Amino acid sequence: MPNRKSSPPPGATAALALSDGTVFWGKGLGAAAKKTGEVCFNTSITGYQEILTDPSYAGQIVTFTFPHVGNVGTNPEDIETLVPAARGLVLREDITAPSNFRSTQTLDAWLKANGIPGICGIDTRALTRHIRDTGAPNGTLIHRPDGKIDAAALVEEAAAWPGLEGMDLAKEVTARQSYTWDETTWALGKGYGKLGKPKFHVVAIDYGAKRNILRCLAQAGCKVTVLPAQATAEDVLRHKPDGVFLSNGPGDPAATGVYAVPTIRALLDKRVPIFGICLGHQLLALALGATTTKLARGHRGANHPVKDLETGKVEITSQNHGFAVLPETLPASAQVTHISLFDQTNEGLRCLDRPAFSVQYHPEASPGPQDAHYLFARFTALMTNSKAA
Repeated sequence: MPNRKSSPPPGATAALALSDGTVFWGKGLGAAAKKTGEVCFNTSITGYQEILTDPSYAGQIVTFTFPHVGNVGTNPEDIETLVPAARGLVLREDITAPSNFRSTQTLDAWLKANGIPGICGIDTRALTRHIRDTGAPNGTLIHRPDGKIDAAALVEEAAAWPGLEGMDLAKEVTARQSYTWDETTWALGKGYGKLGKPKFHVVAIDYGAKRNILRCLAQAGCKVTVLPAQATAEDVLRHKPDGVFLSNGPGDPAATGVYAVPTIRALLDKRVPIFGICLGHQLLALALGATTTKLARGHRGANHPVKDLETGKVEITSQNHGFAVLPETLPASAQVTHISLFDQTNEGLRCLDRPAFSVQYHPEASPGPQDAHYLFARFTALMTNSKAA
């Protein structure tokens, strides 16, 4: 339970201190370290390794609302990037021994190897309600095996952290140089495949791209050239792509947009087919003249219903975002295509005068499991039509 005591209770080896003075005491796990970031919650029941390696979680401490996290262990395949971006994790129960034939390492050992601290044994329901009622707070998480924890100092550190609003984190998680990608999606007993004869060449601008998005593009027949976040339109067009993909990523889209928006606008003017996901969706909206806003709680989980306004169908989606596009600020040349059935926020758009569209959620994460895979086919159709024009 949370309290405001400056000294830890007996046996506590970890603490999560929020900027408002609330302190959660518990047992430390993972790396013996201290990290500060925005404290958010994710309602997913599975996929904790993918969540912790998703670059979109840069700057965040993830609270898992599902109590039993870690019981299938970890493996070298279920990662979204080589260097995990999440700053810490918060659990209800201690990590149990893994029970899965694909496991090669316990979650605790994996956390240690990647320098990620964690805390367990706290009331994650109380923390989730706190976030729900007051918004995602800044917090400092510490795992100290000797139990010598200064809670008051942790609260001060959390309060001094500037927060995600106005923070450009894409430049911290993006690729440092360009590379090509031809790995396709995973299959039981076979692992990942390899693209044989590509039908399209796609340039992906990496604002924090998840590997499985690149795999889905390759599965759809796309040879992918990945460029760093700060790539210019000239850098992109030099590769003569059939289409451009705007990836997911962390931080405030308005901050990343300082360098990303001019590139996207130039590509729109060249009428290059564009597909954006998550941060890429927000950046496309900014390039069209819209604005974004920070959500109080954010959308993070694998059970978010989204309605496709063009077909009337409802998709069960995976989401991870703390900012949203304000639909009333979109120009007349852009149409809202999807909305959240949780809070009616914008979940997708398409341009009426140019070959470009985007969605706020993650179609590659397969919570439906394949409700949203049509979006990759929609992108290839745009490229096919552009080639034929």
